[in-house]
Amino acid sequence: MNLLPKDAYGCPFLQLAPMEGVGDRCFRKAMASIGGFNEAVRDFLRVPRNAHVKSLAKEYEADELASLPLAAQLMGSDPDLMAAMAQEIQQRGAPRIDINCGCPSHTVTGRGAGSSLLKDPNFLHVIAKAVVQAVTIPVTLKMRSGYQDTSLFKENLLAAQESGVRYITLHPRTKVDGYTPPARWDLIAEAKSILRIPLVGNGDILNVDDALKMLRDTKCDALMIGRGSVINPFIFHQIRSHFSQTPYQPKWEDLMQYFDVYRASIPSGMPLRVQVGKLKQLLQFLFKSNAKLLEKRMTVLTSTHTQPEEFLNFVKPLLQEGWSYSLT
Repeated sequence: MNLLPKDAYGCPFLQLAPMEGVGDRCFRKAMASIGGFNEAVRDFLRVPRNAHVKSLAKEYEADELASLPLAAQLMGSDPDLMAAMAQEIQQRGAPRIDINCGCPSHTVTGRGAGSSLLKDPNFLHVIAKAVVQAVTIPVTLKMRSGYQDTSLFKENLLAAQESGVRYITLHPRTKVDGYTPPARWDLIAEAKSILRIPLVGNGDILNVDDALKMLRDTKCDALMIGRGSVINPFIFHQIRSHFSQTPYQPKWEDLMQYFDVYRASIPSGMPLRVQVGKLKQLLQFLFKSNAKLLEKRMTVLTSTHTQPEEFLNFVKPLLQEGWSYSLT
């Protein structure tokens, strides 16, 4: 079974990346209202050493995005608990389980999880194999290129492959790099030359040209896009349009629906100032999508509105004034 099939026009399989913070349920549901991607990955579920896996597993909802598949990503450092959590998630209907070997947060790595697993390829293999053997659904793994450096890059790739994971997603920065400098796509190409299993490319895909360049330069099998989709929610449709040679023009009405779904998905019990903060977090990316919007970005971020609806009413005219149908 090909887990990463191209469409009829040769467009690669497109995934919405898991992102802690901005990439939460509100964002996933808003993106699903626009569509264009094949699958989303939920932001990671922590599996701490004292985890009660049945309780934690309830945070995953397979039907969150209606008919769009939602993979679950697990992050932890205890093989038995990771395996037990995987079983619970499978019972809840997950189509796929992904293992997080990339989170650079000090809170996470200090507990031996996330990108800390890249320090020891043997232990990475133990974790991944425990999850693979615990379930019957596909298990995959998302990793960075290393912890301090890339000295164990090949060893980590092979350890993951030999564990039985079905494919690997590579974000080619080390833990120490964080989210800068530019992602090293040459490492994606190197990984592709090493692996027998498929490879998904991730990192610095901000427009159609970036997507095509990654595919051409690395020969990766599929694309995962995170930050680029927050800046431009229509990026997946635009990539598809390139392959199908069918014109695609983002509509203002679609963008407004995106905001409506996002706003409606914010938990009603959340303090209003926190709700406004979430909207600002989303908009700080969107206002980078073209030069006209970028000029107004600080005006939005420094707004003193404390009511979500007031804030959105303030933002929408600014957004419409700077809106461009030439987003690429």
